[in-house]
Amino acid sequence: MSGFLDEMARTSAARVGEAMAREPLAALQKRAKAAPRSPPLRLSEQGFDVIAELKFRSPAAGRLGGQSEAWLGRVAQYGLAGAAAVSVLTEPTRFDGSLQHLRHAARVLAPLAVPVMRKDFLIDPYQVLEARAAGAGGVLVIVRMLTASQMTHLLDAAAEHGMFVLLEAFDAADLSAAQDLTAARSGDNILIGVNCRDLKTLEIMPQRFAALTSHLPQKWPAVAESGVTCAADAVQMRRMGFRLALIGTALMSCEDPTQLLSEILATARTVQS
Repeated sequence: MSGFLDEMARTSAARVGEAMAREPLAALQKRAKAAPRSPPLRLSEQGFDVIAELKFRSPAAGRLGGQSEAWLGRVAQYGLAGAAAVSVLTEPTRFDGSLQHLRHAARVLAPLAVPVMRKDFLIDPYQVLEARAAGAGGVLVIVRMLTASQMTHLLDAAAEHGMFVLLEAFDAADLSAAQDLTAARSGDNILIGVNCRDLKTLEIMPQRFAALTSHLPQKWPAVAESGVTCAADAVQMRRMGFRLALIGTALMSCEDPTQLLSEILATARTVQS
């Protein structure tokens, strides 16, 4: 594991401990089961979709937007412009996120039938239940951070509560582990992502997409994460075989995310994969 992921795993474990001290697992399970059903993740028949991301800070790019009420309008714009889902960063120490952001985003997007996904450095099924209780319909799970047993527990918790999972990989070994883990699973709603960020420098390395496309499991839709900033990038991703792109920094940094997202979707959907 990289130094960055090791740091995130430690802080995530500390947050789990603090949360469990405030709310026992049994109580959280009740809240998760009582939460309103999330809109399901639906992919367009036009062959390409975007998971739009809400994040206030990037370790590489720094501050991306204020935490005023205006961000809820941005979330609504994502849904209205056609995002298949909205990823919400809930990690507080490096990304300025919180479960409260997830909760508010879920409420805004529910009438638009767009699910939210908790993006964090999850290590324990308790955190999946936190996400469901806050209204999330999905969670991100980072392959590099976890053992096969830990990932299985997270996948099982998500499946139990009808949530989709984005398994995030950084290299061929991660993709192989994801394939081994999910080969026998059926009925689950799983996405396999490739994040092209270098974990040591945190720089974007778009060339990794082409290098790893041959390693993508064919059973699940593939997601290009990081490095997609415009319609031309999305076109390249579709031609490589990616079914979705997760876009954060570009959408958070632009003045008109509706226009950018609409342009990305319209352009990429005209291309044959």
